[in-house]
Amino acid sequence: MLERITSLRNSKVKLVHRLRNKRGRQSESRFVVEHRRDFQRALMGGYELDFLMVCPALLESQTLDFGSTGDAIEVTPQILKHLTYRENPSGVLAVMKAKPAEVLRDLEMSIVDSAILLVDPRKPGNIGALLRTGDAAGIDAMVLVDCALDLYNPNIIRNSAGACFRDKIYQLSSAEAISYFRDRGFQLIAADGRGESNLFDLDLRHKTAIALGTEDAGLGARWLDICDRRVRIPITGVLTDSLNLSVSGAIFMYEIMRQRQTE
Repeated sequence: MLERITSLRNSKVKLVHRLRNKRGRQSESRFVVEHRRDFQRALMGGYELDFLMVCPALLESQTLDFGSTGDAIEVTPQILKHLTYRENPSGVLAVMKAKPAEVLRDLEMSIVDSAILLVDPRKPGNIGALLRTGDAAGIDAMVLVDCALDLYNPNIIRNSAGACFRDKIYQLSSAEAISYFRDRGFQLIAADGRGESNLFDLDLRHKTAIALGTEDAGLGARWLDICDRRVRIPITGVLTDSLNLSVSGAIFMYEIMRQRQTE
């Protein structure tokens, strides 16, 4: 029989509630997963389950395939709805143990030939979408530069479809990123809607790092000055003069993949 919790004042309920914000996730070294797909991808990425909360009344299926029932706790619908981000919870919530962030020393030990640098990213939905595309396009390293958000933000998890649990997602400062990619002979490219170079005229078959700025302001002057080229995606439409960040990033990433597959 599962342990059963019926009170919002229970210590484990309070723990999970703390995981709703970054400070809580960092202090507890844990995060929440609410979707079976994301849970499975976290396990594939080497993450460890702490415990499950299960609400039989809300289960989408009577077959509990979310994880080991030995680590499960039964909760009421009131408790689960209090804790979940989803408007219509699936009936299961998994608390996972976090891993230390991958930083410069981890990057230095990796083999990297292509990288996407997300500079000062502010929207978790964009980060998640770009991590998902980076995984799909086979980009070696995804680098969050000067990022105030943590990888376990629920919107990053959801929009990445679990790709945030892959290896080779690094968190660096601007100084660390510039020094690393400069010292190792990467061509450093700034994605810039006013850039002088056309993306489709470039040779991306060798060491390449693409720097993407924020959705509204793009890259700052420091990055525009340090990059080897400012590169634009050609736009021929009548009314559209720009693309959103996740679409722009996807075009750059798939152009890298296309060129390398046709060598």
